[in-house]
Amino acid sequence: MNGRDIKRRLLGRPFASHEEGHQLLPKRLALPVFASDPLSSVAYASEEAMLVLALAGTAALRLVVPISLAVATLLLIVIVSYRQTIRAYPDGGGAFIVANDNLGIRVGAIAASSLLTDYVLTVAVSVAAGVAAITSAAPGLIPWRVEISLVFVALLTVANLRGVKEASKIFALPTYLFVVTVLAMLGTGFVRCALGSCPTAVSSTVPIEAQVGSVGLFLILRAFASGSTALTGVEAIANGVQAFRTPKAQNAARTLTVMGTISITMFLGISALARLSEVHISEGTIDHYGTVISQIGRATFGAGAGFYALQVFTAAILVLAANTAYQDFPRLSAILARHRLMPRQFRNRGSRLVFSNGVVVLAIAAGALLVVFGAEVSRLIQLYVIGVFTAFTLSQAGMVRHWLRTREPGWTRSVVINAVGAATTGLVLVIVAIVKFSHGAWIVLVAGPLLVTLMLSIRRHYRRVADHLRVIPEAAQPRATRILVLVAHPDERADRALRYATLVQSETVLCIHAEEEGSAELELTRGWDMAHPEHPLEVLPGRGSVSGRIIDRVRIERDRNPGSTVTVVMGDRVNNRPIDALSHRHSLAIKARLLFEPGVVVSDLNVLRRSRRSALAPMPITHVEQVVLISDLTRPIREAIAYARSLGTPLRAVHIDVDGDQRERVERHWAGAGYDFPLDVIDSPYRRIVDPLVRYLRDRRRQALPGTVICAVIPEFIVPGRVAQLLHNQTGLAIKGALARETGIAVTSVPFHLPSVGTLPVDGR
Repeated sequence: MNGRDIKRRLLGRPFASHEEGHQLLPKRLALPVFASDPLSSVAYASEEAMLVLALAGTAALRLVVPISLAVATLLLIVIVSYRQTIRAYPDGGGAFIVANDNLGIRVGAIAASSLLTDYVLTVAVSVAAGVAAITSAAPGLIPWRVEISLVFVALLTVANLRGVKEASKIFALPTYLFVVTVLAMLGTGFVRCALGSCPTAVSSTVPIEAQVGSVGLFLILRAFASGSTALTGVEAIANGVQAFRTPKAQNAARTLTVMGTISITMFLGISALARLSEVHISEGTIDHYGTVISQIGRATFGAGAGFYALQVFTAAILVLAANTAYQDFPRLSAILARHRLMPRQFRNRGSRLVFSNGVVVLAIAAGALLVVFGAEVSRLIQLYVIGVFTAFTLSQAGMVRHWLRTREPGWTRSVVINAVGAATTGLVLVIVAIVKFSHGAWIVLVAGPLLVTLMLSIRRHYRRVADHLRVIPEAAQPRATRILVLVAHPDERADRALRYATLVQSETVLCIHAEEEGSAELELTRGWDMAHPEHPLEVLPGRGSVSGRIIDRVRIERDRNPGSTVTVVMGDRVNNRPIDALSHRHSLAIKARLLFEPGVVVSDLNVLRRSRRSALAPMPITHVEQVVLISDLTRPIREAIAYARSLGTPLRAVHIDVDGDQRERVERHWAGAGYDFPLDVIDSPYRRIVDPLVRYLRDRRRQALPGTVICAVIPEFIVPGRVAQLLHNQTGLAIKGALARETGIAVTSVPFHLPSVGTLPVDGR
């Protein structure tokens, strides 16, 4: 079983692009997908407020109900405000979109960095809280909570890589069972209180020693800030409007209302019942007596099936609450990539129509936090909320600007709603930043600006690259070709490389060999010159790096002939096994270094390693056909076309259709370019480039005359700096890797080197 089979069994069959409509969610599935985070927050929001109040002793716990009422009021304000956002942005109006449209790209980047930070913390906190629910029922697992947390992150990652709808089906039942169980617990508890027999928590007789002098304003504000974790995830529905079935905006608004009603009801109910059942909790007692919701459940249901069902469903919803972040982090990353604030690889959809790069990056970041903070909710929660309220505030401020600018019907009422929302959440943001700064919030306050700086730097890079491409003449100038054939040993590989070089047009063909320690150079040279007298072997003496001497020789040839392109032709022997595919230890280093040499092209011909007992003679090369991979008709692509035409062999172009709009642009530009060779367009419903291209090249090889080598010409875009190169799609590398063991198919890399991208001024738009 190969890697592709394992991936298919783990993630399921790939989805074609036209199946995207089938992945849209009805309201009953959208609620558990987008509302699992805010619904689950009620399981620990009251607890976090009580842990802060416990610093002032047992008597201070009575304040949990008024503080919860204040938090619930804030939650109601935010929900009403986000309904206005959905109304104004029916195609999806997350904090970044709203802030960018109305307040500018820099403010939008601040909102985006806050959301990204919040989503990573959502996964870490939700998983850690879910594991805490498990360890409350089974304290013996406490030493293993980090490992258990990482297992849950891995399971969530796999579930979300399977697709949005697939994940929603997995998460729907636990979410609804949690809501039903909590409401049943609250109903039972309040009925018992009404009948005069209130449930009593196991910790009700445990005294909580005061660690501070009295209940002051600062302590109340800190408790309010901790309880405000109940608001996490509220913005997810506004961000994910596009995932709903039509009518999208209407369904999203209704789902938001249902989510808000359930969340407020459960949050206030848990806080009130915690007070009525006399739950006493502190940092020193939580591991012994359990979480607030577990104590209420044990007091209400007893130690029977009801209690264990509550713990199981609480653990499930807390872990699955991370799914809200798994939905929105990849989607927001793709939006940011379209705005050039993140690497463009985040725009790529995986085989299941998921932005899989975003899913994987989120999992890695959240896993790292769980390891660093020991999967302890009380430590992670200090980093939480700041990003949430930053996004809330900027989004609502952007909406105020939107209504004042558009003055749509009913705009005055909407301005008031969003202004109240912006002022309220802004005030809470200031409070949270102050009271939690020394408890870990400083990490977020430092990381946020660094992330914004990184985003704006990425945007400047992409804009400067685009500006350079605009000023560079679009037409490519034809250049003569000088070929250097690298000879490691006088064998079939070198013979095929030389045969290829003589079949294409060039100014000259030179054969180069770098001395290696312990090899019989004199015999090698004599044998080569006898076999190929018209192409004598040039030996590069020395005992240093083989690749270094070859690179130096290539540079000398290029510098002596500034008007020509230097083509380095190499032959590699490959195995059928994936491991040890390339036989010569220097080949990868040479090809990697030559890619960053301006004016140098590399052609790689593969030879299948044959059994020594094989009586089959290798098929000699008699013809060469060039196939240029076309993604657009920008200058780098035209350079590759000009190079391929200069070789004087039959030529075709191929475009892999992964995007309908891009296909139309390519066909329109191709028709206007006037090239005298055909363009083949290959449909790729699963958005893959490599697999359809390999099948196409194999078909060309089968249709060609015997002895024909099909040469795939791959344009590669090279920018200054190895780190900056990572910001550009590495499609060429993936293609070369797939063709590494394809005999009869050569690969030519034609790099286009952009001048230094720091020479043009550009603003921060």
